[in-house]
Amino acid sequence: MKHYPPVGEAEGKKEQVERMFDAIAPRYDLLNRVLSLGIDQQWRKKAVRLLAGEQPERILDVATGTADLALQAMTLEPEHVVGVDIAEEMLTLGRKKIAARGLSDRITLQRGDAEHLPFADDAFDAILVAFGVRNFQDLDAGLREMHRVLRPGGVLVVLEFSKPRAFPIKQLFGLYSRHLLPRIGSAVSNDSGAYQYLPDSVAAFPDGDDFLLRMRAAGYHDLSWEPLTFGIASLYKGRSGA
Repeated sequence: MKHYPPVGEAEGKKEQVERMFDAIAPRYDLLNRVLSLGIDQQWRKKAVRLLAGEQPERILDVATGTADLALQAMTLEPEHVVGVDIAEEMLTLGRKKIAARGLSDRITLQRGDAEHLPFADDAFDAILVAFGVRNFQDLDAGLREMHRVLRPGGVLVVLEFSKPRAFPIKQLFGLYSRHLLPRIGSAVSNDSGAYQYLPDSVAAFPDGDDFLLRMRAAGYHDLSWEPLTFGIASLYKGRSGA
């Protein structure tokens, strides 16, 4: 019997998240496209555009997965992008995508834990996270650690699922995430449990103003929150304290 990560912030979650994503890695990109009807790609583009005025030279992509966001970040023409993830199978697929685009000299992927990043203080001009903070074992520790490696004045952009509030989107999304999403996930990846974890973790995540409060407590300022696609996802932005 497969075991899936505990929902929310809990001891032992990190290792279970790693095993889960290693297991679904071969079908991860396909499932993203199918389950979001391709909207996830537009969300990533919008996340990267939030950094357009910053002209970052060194970008860190935390919970990079198969490197979709790291690749999108190249539209900013940075000097280098580093992606970190705890799931090695996801990184293996990401490296293949990067090599196919001839970008192995400009994008580096390495195994890394968001709560213990293997980088010096102030190492990056900008940090991106897409659909990753929800999976942190300790959300506050992860936010503080990203703040540590972000230079003063640098920008953190977080793209994450959120809970729609308005009728009837709230009700329709609830039906989709609870009933259809696990079935589609099971049909495509033969792993319904991983896609039951997704709506459960979204429901438990402190989104909206609650997440902004967590960012502020970790040292970020100039905070903003933008709901996307009726609130199914949200973009958060904050600047590192000077």
